[in-house]
Amino acid sequence: MLSRTLCRLPTRSISLTRGVIVTLGPSLQSLRRMPLCPVSRHRRMLSTPPPQVTASDISMEKYHALSDATMDSLLESLEELLDSLANATYEVEYHSGVLTLVLGDKGTYVINKQPPNKQIWLSSPVSGPKRYDYSEADDNWLYSRDGRSIGELLNEEISAALNQDVQFDLDGVSARLVSGE
Repeated sequence: MLSRTLCRLPTRSISLTRGVIVTLGPSLQSLRRMPLCPVSRHRRMLSTPPPQVTASDISMEKYHALSDATMDSLLESLEELLDSLANATYEVEYHSGVLTLVLGDKGTYVINKQPPNKQIWLSSPVSGPKRYDYSEADDNWLYSRDGRSIGELLNEEISAALNQDVQFDLDGVSARLVSGE
């Protein structure tokens, strides 16, 4: 037997004083008379695409080496940048795989490692949350929905926030591990 649901629910409107209209749900009598239709005719429409979780093929050891190198490079670049700006409301902190960049009234960035997914997650006050997977072909951390790297996004957004050109050299992560940088 097919599962069935109500095809449509009738509503009633009543008018109150001062032009306010209240819509009431279906009455019990109208529900009893309502025809049933198969659930299969109803399709759920999603406003955003379903999450695109990708399982990385790299080992956990390699994930940690690559993500640590990326986070360390980013931390070093951010510390140098903030020291040169000498703004007391700007701050960068890195603890237990979570990098927090506070840019005063321009917002806070949180970038953290996600070992279970082998990803780096970014929360931006401008573009919102993003999840980056390591691409061996590009030797970079890429966002699967638009193909952009984490470095590209940070260069663009932080340059705009600070009104100056900022370039974080986050490309070629594995090459740094080999060269020992």
